[in-house]
Amino acid sequence: MDANMNQLLKWSIENSEATRNDPSAITDPKAERPSGRGINAEALASLMGGPSDADLMREAMAAILSPDISLHNKLVAFDNFEQLIETIDNANNMESLGLWTPLVQQLESEEAELRKMAAWCVGTAVQNNVKAQDRLVVLGAIPTLVKLAVHDPSQAVRRKAIYALSSEVRNFQLGLDKALAALPEELSGPKKLDAGDMDGIDEIMEKLRERAKQT
Repeated sequence: MDANMNQLLKWSIENSEATRNDPSAITDPKAERPSGRGINAEALASLMGGPSDADLMREAMAAILSPDISLHNKLVAFDNFEQLIETIDNANNMESLGLWTPLVQQLESEEAELRKMAAWCVGTAVQNNVKAQDRLVVLGAIPTLVKLAVHDPSQAVRRKAIYALSSEVRNFQLGLDKALAALPEELSGPKKLDAGDMDGIDEIMEKLRERAKQT
């Protein structure tokens, strides 16, 4: 059974039992509600027939990849996608929905605006999210982000790539090690740094930001 429908069924049973045990719960607005959780937004969308967050994420990525969609509308779709993955559950669903690979591919788009939005979305997805941080390593995307942060001709792209790197490496040692290995020596500092050392990471990111302003 679909997870959302399963939750709806459980919610319905809980409320039916509460009503059966206390008929006044139907009409008495002061009657205590059952202690079970309410319906989450995605389950409610299933009940009402509206698109789930997963549907919206897939639709946004389809628009981003479509050759028939204008750049303006691709950017709108990217903005919608970024807002959706601010929720950690949605960010974690990216893997099962097959959305990580096309997102990472957009880091190498010919359009600077699409590279920028892709880096922004990566940064949002991996922030304080070990599962997403690990996925970025598996996909081999950290060297690409370093290249964007250091060499991209667009300052806006460089800034978002730095944001993505900063989100990826904090409290995640494997991501930090990959980033330090890819960064030029004058920017990386010591090749061994603890991922919990926020001051050390801030120092590296500040060097990248200062470099990003120069060209």
